[in-house]
Amino acid sequence: MNVFYHPLYSALPLPAHHRFPIHKYRLLYERLLADPELGKAVHLHCAEPATKEQLARVHTPEYINDFIGGTLPASAQKRIGFPHSDTLVARTLQSVGNSLGAAYCALEHGIAVNLAGGYHHAFAGHGSGYCIFNDLAIAARELIQKGRADTVLLLDLDVHQGDGSASILGDDADIITLSLHGEQNFPRLKQSSDYDFPLPTGCDDALYLDTLETALNLVLRLHQPDIILYNAGADVVSEDELGTLSLSLDAVRQRDSLVMDMAKQRSIPLCCALGGGYQRNLTRVVDVHWQLLLSAYHTYKE
Repeated sequence: MNVFYHPLYSALPLPAHHRFPIHKYRLLYERLLADPELGKAVHLHCAEPATKEQLARVHTPEYINDFIGGTLPASAQKRIGFPHSDTLVARTLQSVGNSLGAAYCALEHGIAVNLAGGYHHAFAGHGSGYCIFNDLAIAARELIQKGRADTVLLLDLDVHQGDGSASILGDDADIITLSLHGEQNFPRLKQSSDYDFPLPTGCDDALYLDTLETALNLVLRLHQPDIILYNAGADVVSEDELGTLSLSLDAVRQRDSLVMDMAKQRSIPLCCALGGGYQRNLTRVVDVHWQLLLSAYHTYKE
């Protein structure tokens, strides 16, 4: 199991009582290494940080330079949700670089997981909702432009719609965006993905899994992608404090296994990013993200 990680993921200093659970990445990584079964199967990787050239496949030069140089207006920084720091810049570039690395690794080995990423609220010219640069949109564009894929599916199963991804990739006929999300969740103003499946508040396991199976079967049959970039948000569970759906932990495992089974059966490489997950109880957040690693191990171990 190929996993991309860097200690910077949880090294970001945040103000006391900040809403973002920054330590979940380190805790998930430590749990992975300590697991007697998965720990033996993992192959750890760390790619080079993303370059300005790679970021510019999606983002405007002005936004890239302002963020990296620390000259974003206060209102733009507030919209992102993180205070600016050199560590934030380094963490952001490393995380995006690891999503790119995981995409290339998936092409070679069938599956790879970045223990961060899924920054789907980042638009071409601004960040939003803890998302600065849109890593999976960057990876999709790079794979297409470098001739490594003809068609890419960006599968977004975070509870929040990937509004930045939909906006950025709306005119990219060779990159397909598919989103299942809470109808009443952030962002208030939704963008148009190629395929949107807004789900009602309180959506349960059966409705969610049935919708996902129908949607994914349809899109895979129509578009036959060369790779799937999967935002596996952990904020779909009923306990999530920023979510509106009511999935059980077992349903998250079934969701991730369903995605992986479909990809493996069709020999489609799968690159996974963690996406969101917002509970003050970090152990419970890690439990939800853990389902992705369990599913990957059991689906691809043979």
